[in-house]
Amino acid sequence: MARRRDRPEESGDGELSVGDLIEGPTEVVSPAALAAARTGRDRVELAALPGPGALYRRALRDVLPGIGRSGRPDAVPPVELAVAGITVDRTHLAGYDRVCGFRLADTLPATYPHVLGFPLALRLMTLPEFPFPLAGVVHVGNRITVHRPVPADVPWNFVVHAEHLRPHPRGRQVDVVLVGSVDGEEVWRGVSTYLGRERGAGGGAGRDPGERPEPPAATAHWRLTPRVGTEYARVSGDHNPIHTSRLGARLFGFGRPIAHGMWSKARCLAALENRLPAAYTVEVGFKLPVPLPSTVAFSAVPGRDFTLHDARTGRPHLVGTVR
Repeated sequence: MARRRDRPEESGDGELSVGDLIEGPTEVVSPAALAAARTGRDRVELAALPGPGALYRRALRDVLPGIGRSGRPDAVPPVELAVAGITVDRTHLAGYDRVCGFRLADTLPATYPHVLGFPLALRLMTLPEFPFPLAGVVHVGNRITVHRPVPADVPWNFVVHAEHLRPHPRGRQVDVVLVGSVDGEEVWRGVSTYLGRERGAGGGAGRDPGERPEPPAATAHWRLTPRVGTEYARVSGDHNPIHTSRLGARLFGFGRPIAHGMWSKARCLAALENRLPAAYTVEVGFKLPVPLPSTVAFSAVPGRDFTLHDARTGRPHLVGTVR
């Protein structure tokens, strides 16, 4: 296993080292286990959460010319992955709260189980049976349902599967469903919608800039630096280079790194923390990427709706609702 190199708290460019990108083991899902699931969505139990760093190494390898796979299936993997007994590291939780703006509390923020179970979802998305490669995939939407508050000192069980593969003007979309349970009771469910951009797909009709409505009055302004990408990567395990590296962002068509969509959602929920009920569903659509650095405007509007938009141009980054 590669070791993380020692580094000072402040780095000159805010980017992650190669060690950050490849650190950690990965859990092997055997061909026999996958073959057994061909007739339906059977469950494969993993002994532990896989290491996200090694999964990103695999994802990057899969898109290299001459090495990666050239074809992808037209269906979702016929399997669900499960892992049990996942506990919360209080130090990690405190770091997550700090990066996202949540207060320290004995119950988990709504977005934290997504981070807790993210390595399992990442393992599913790096299976050969996943319909498109992970590298370059775009997170376009996320819906989280909190059935009840969960204290930070209980173990979690997670199950993940993919569903609803469908065409999109720019490629194909799929939903990755992560379910968290405590003592056999489902307490949390997250549905992340991903777009796999594909050659040959139509671009679709662009929106006329004149049709864009005026953004609502800003409740707050946040100045975002490149450290938002690297710090959230370290607490979330999401080391997609489009968020952490100028070179990585350029390789996938972005002029500079962009903020993680789930950081944007978490930061908005942190701003609404005092208004959230004990049980609720919060759904967001990720519109335009948030470049780093930039200044964004957060707006909380009546009816528990909220938005995040560019403070200068008003271009929308995120729209969300709580119900």
